[in-house]
Amino acid sequence: MRNDPPRSDARVVLIHALTALVLTAAAVPVPVPAHAPGVDATSIDAVVRAYRDVTRIPGVAVAVTLGREVVHTAGYGHTAEGDAVTDHTVMAVASLSKSVTALAVMQLVDAGRVGLDVPARDYLPEFTMADDRAAAITVRQLLDQTSGMSDRTYHSFSGPPLHTLREAVASMRDARLAADPGTRYEYHNPNYQVAARLVEVVSGQSFDEYLRHRVFRPLGMADSSTGNTADDLPPSGRGHLMIGGIPVALPEPPAFGNGSGGVLSTARDMAAWLITQNDQGHGPDGTPIVSPASVTEMHRPTAAGSYGLGWDIGRTPSGAPLIEHTGGLITVTAYQALLPTSGYGIAIMANAGSQYGDAPALGARLIELLEGRPVSPPVSPTPLIWIDVVLLLLALGVVFLSVRGVRRSRRWASHRRLRPATVARLLPYLLPLVFLLTMHEVVSFLYRGRDVSWLQAAYLYPTFTLLLVVAATGGIAVLVARLLRSTQSVVADRQPHTRTARTPTSPLA
Repeated sequence: MRNDPPRSDARVVLIHALTALVLTAAAVPVPVPAHAPGVDATSIDAVVRAYRDVTRIPGVAVAVTLGREVVHTAGYGHTAEGDAVTDHTVMAVASLSKSVTALAVMQLVDAGRVGLDVPARDYLPEFTMADDRAAAITVRQLLDQTSGMSDRTYHSFSGPPLHTLREAVASMRDARLAADPGTRYEYHNPNYQVAARLVEVVSGQSFDEYLRHRVFRPLGMADSSTGNTADDLPPSGRGHLMIGGIPVALPEPPAFGNGSGGVLSTARDMAAWLITQNDQGHGPDGTPIVSPASVTEMHRPTAAGSYGLGWDIGRTPSGAPLIEHTGGLITVTAYQALLPTSGYGIAIMANAGSQYGDAPALGARLIELLEGRPVSPPVSPTPLIWIDVVLLLLALGVVFLSVRGVRRSRRWASHRRLRPATVARLLPYLLPLVFLLTMHEVVSFLYRGRDVSWLQAAYLYPTFTLLLVVAATGGIAVLVARLLRSTQSVVADRQPHTRTARTPTSPLA
C-alpha cells in the first residue's frame, strides 16, 4: 500500500505558486483570534462543498473537534462504488497511520517494555542490515525518521512484493544506511514498518490485533483497523485518478504499507483520535490510553528537523503552533492537524489522488476558517485539465503519424539500401520505449530519490504515460515495418531474373 508518494508534479507546483502570489498580493491582513467564534457544521460544510465544487474530488470525509467536543463529522460525495460517503464510511488514512504506530510504541514505553533510546535490535533481533551502523539505530530514531535509512539505499516499493511486517523487515538485510543514525532526517516509510514489527514481537500480537485491543477499542473506534497491502482496501476505500477533469475509479497499485500507511478509519473514528491527541492521551470517555508525557514526546520535534514521533511540527500562516501530518496513497489523500492554541483538531480523507486537489489543501482552508482568516478560494484545475487534453490530443496525433509511417514503409525502403547506417537511423524510434520503461527512475530522480515503482509512476502521470505507450508502440511498428520492407527488397534483388521466351501468336488463333 503506497503511502506519501510524490504528491505534486511540476504542473501543480507552478500553478499553486502563481495562485499564491496573486492571493498574497490581494490579501488584507486580518487579526487572528485564539479560535474563531461561530465555527459550526454549516460553515465547515460551506468550505468543503466549495472546495469540492472546484476541484471535482468525488468523495471526502471530514472530522473537526474542539477540545473534547466533536464539532462536526460528515461525508460528502460518493465512493468508487457509487455509494454516498458518510462519517461511517471506511477510508484509507495513508501516512496518518504513522502517528498511530508511534502511539502504539509509546504505550510500550509507558509500560516499561521498550526504551525510546535503546537500540531497536535489542527488542527486534531480526532487524539486521548490511551495515554495522544499523545496530545503533534506536527506537526513537525509527519514529523521528533519523535512523539513516533511505529510499536511495533501500527500494521498498520498486523491489520485490512484500506481504507481512516480518517479510518487510527481512527484506532490509541487504540494505545499507545513507547516513549515521541520529544525524539526518529523511522521510522513509520502512522506519515505521520496523517499528510496527517491533510492536508485534514485544506484545506477542499481530499489529492489527494490538491496535484493535489497545488503541481502537478503548477509544471507541469501532470501524478502524490496519492492513498489510493495497489488497486490504475495502471497496469504500478505493480511490480515483483525475484525468481530463473526470474522476476515474482505479484499484490502488500494489504496495506494502502496514505500520507506515495501512490504517483504515472513518470520520467518526478519527474524531475520537483527534480528541485523544488534544486531551493528553485521554479518549472521548476519559479513558487514558497513553501518558501525557508520551503525548508531549510525540508532539515535540527532533533536533535534526521538524518531525516529531509520527507528526510534523510547525506553524500556521498566522504563526500559531501546528501539529500535522499529510498522507497519500496514489489514488487517495488524507490530512490531520492539531491546533494546540485553540484546541481544534481536523481529519480529512479524500478518495482521489493529488492531481487536481487533495486533503491537505482542503485542510489548509479549514484551518483558515478555524483561525478566523479569509478562506482562500480553491485553485481551479482547469489548466491541469487542459494539459491532460493536450497530451491526449498528442497521443492521437502520434497514432496518425505511426499509421502513416507504417503504410509508407514500402516507399521508404525503395529509396534506401539496407546498411548498418540505415538501421542506425531507425534506432531513435526506440527512444519512447526506453523512456517508458525507465520513467519511474526519472520520477524518483525528480523527487530527490524517493522510491517509486513503475506502476505508481504511471498512475502519477496517466496521460503522459498514455502518450509514451502510444509513442513507443508506434515507434516499434514503424521500425519493424521499415526493416521488413527493406529486407524484402534485398531478397527480391538477390533472386535470379529469368527471361521467358515469347511464343508468336497466330492471327487466326
